[in-house]
Amino acid sequence: MSRAALLVLADGRFPAGGHAHSGGAEEAVKAGRITGAASLEVFCRGRLHTSGLVSAALAAAAALGADPVALDTAADARTPSPALRTAARRLGRQMMRAARATWPHPELDALARRFPKGAHQPVVLGLTARAAGLGPEDAAYCSAYEAVSGPATATVRLLSLDPFDATAVLARLAPDLDHVALRAADAARRVADEGVDALPAASAPLLEIGAEAHAAWPVRLFAS
Repeated sequence: MSRAALLVLADGRFPAGGHAHSGGAEEAVKAGRITGAASLEVFCRGRLHTSGLVSAALAAAAALGADPVALDTAADARTPSPALRTAARRLGRQMMRAARATWPHPELDALARRFPKGAHQPVVLGLTARAAGLGPEDAAYCSAYEAVSGPATATVRLLSLDPFDATAVLARLAPDLDHVALRAADAARRVADEGVDALPAASAPLLEIGAEAHAAWPVRLFAS
């Protein structure tokens, strides 16, 4: 297992398209739920323990070799918002392009053929981790970190928040990231015996509602 591969996959400069998405932060800023570092931390913690946990578990299960089609169906079932499903598939398509160029693998090729318009991003992320020789915890950590680093980076742009303050938020969330990643990997290991119902289905209704409102804006800085 190459820890260097983990660094490449988790690097915000990996060309997987995440820079164009705010993870719900843009709508939350406009609605007044994120106004600075303190409220950003509250937002990120809530996102991490709900949709972030779900995504991390899907990624970990894909890294373990669970059926990606079943995982994609499970991701759909856990994403009520059509806008978020669309965003997840767009991100999945972009990550697939980057993954196949970086770590060519037959399983990535097969998934790309099965989902020409893109599978859910966590499923692609997990399969990318598998192609890179990484394990379920690695995939879970990458996914969980994305759940909070995306909104933090977006908020720097949206509010001109001091980048040092945004980074401090991510550092304070480290214990939560550990908890979520390990819980996600544990759930993923149960998929082989229990099926995809073993995966978490934590909900974040306000994120779902906000995503639908955001998708209707005529002008926005981020795609989601």
